[in-house]
Amino acid sequence: MRQKRYEKGRKGQEENRNFSNLNFSGKRKSTKAQEEIVGFALIIIIVAVVILFLLSFSLKNSEKESVESYEVDSFIQAALQYTSQCEINARNQSVQDLIFDCVDNEVCSNEMDSCEVLNSTLRGIVGESWKTSQNTPTKGYELVVKGNNNEILMLKEGNATNNYKGGLQSLTKSSDSIEISLNVYY
Repeated sequence: MRQKRYEKGRKGQEENRNFSNLNFSGKRKSTKAQEEIVGFALIIIIVAVVILFLLSFSLKNSEKESVESYEVDSFIQAALQYTSQCEINARNQSVQDLIFDCVDNEVCSNEMDSCEVLNSTLRGIVGESWKTSQNTPTKGYELVVKGNNNEILMLKEGNATNNYKGGLQSLTKSSDSIEISLNVYY
């Protein structure tokens, strides 16, 4: 009898213990599971923010896939104002002046041919500004300078593709007319 009472008392304690884990709706409390769900949700939010951040950077980098016309026109204008190492009448010549000097077969004060200086100057400017390779937007370029309908200079680098942007600049000085064209292939 004593044994039955003991077992009955023990059974009552277990029921009381189980009853203390119930909330008002009769369901078991699971605070540990709730904490795990909150932690999992935070991890999902952090991963989503990181993915959005990386996606925005990849989209920004892929936007620059081609060359714009205004970039080519601006380049020609800037290149014409570049000061060369050719000095005539105690003044360093700009590329624009150097083109006219080349047409007129002028020689620089340092005994260099103005056409040679023009060639090396433009080759350096164009080569540094429009780097060509398969990993860059610029696949190739072609710069042609004509004076009085005669080709003075032609610089060509990389591959000519069907996609290109071009710029054209015409200059006149007394009886000389100059035409500069640049096609940048992408």
